[in-house]
Amino acid sequence: MVKNRDSTLSLFDQDIDKGGSSAASLVAYPSPKSGDESFESRLREYARTEIICGVDEAGRGPLAGPVFAAAVILDPARPIPGLRDSKKLTEARRDTLAIQIRNNALAWSIAQCSEEEIDALNILQATMLAMRRAIEGLAVPPTLALIDGNRCPTCSIRSEAIIKGDDKVPAISAASILAKTARDAALVVLHREYPHYAFDQHKGYPTALHLERLRAHGVSPVHRKSYAPVRALLDVARPNEKV
Repeated sequence: MVKNRDSTLSLFDQDIDKGGSSAASLVAYPSPKSGDESFESRLREYARTEIICGVDEAGRGPLAGPVFAAAVILDPARPIPGLRDSKKLTEARRDTLAIQIRNNALAWSIAQCSEEEIDALNILQATMLAMRRAIEGLAVPPTLALIDGNRCPTCSIRSEAIIKGDDKVPAISAASILAKTARDAALVVLHREYPHYAFDQHKGYPTALHLERLRAHGVSPVHRKSYAPVRALLDVARPNEKV
């Protein structure tokens, strides 16, 4: 039976932000190359001895909307062909694979951090928090988290960061796809509430269209006020008031 969770937590955890870099490990493996026997051997060993969840995020760069993260435990008995970095897939292919992942994975979880949390914590710490929430939301407890990138969130299980892991580790690829498709869907919903900004087209990223609409219509409640282009508009609008 597929076990999953789609979490949309937006309140601060009571134990976050314990200070500085303690919330994110800097230990990382280099980008694995095809045919890297040591890396592939390590993955085979993990598959034999661990319950592995892959973890990835989506939405660090946009000027608006939450940052999302997903965690996925794949089922070896139900392989999903075609998993890879979500950025290298078409939207249609991502959507198809997302359905297969939800249906065939042993467990999956999607979480987010709100714009308010991003502004309060900074985007790095908010991303780490979203990843932790995704891991903790899994219905099947993992013993090892493989994280895309060069930092690991603080969590109760062992974790390893793998640079460009989203294109080399199937579980991370699956998490990348779930995080990306979930965030894109959320921005389409935001577009219905704030149609002037065309969130359905640029998904909050700082495209020319988004910047044009931002200048024309001002800052919305879902924009990240700590991001430079947004803050610059707020400073112009309220030059004598601290934001």
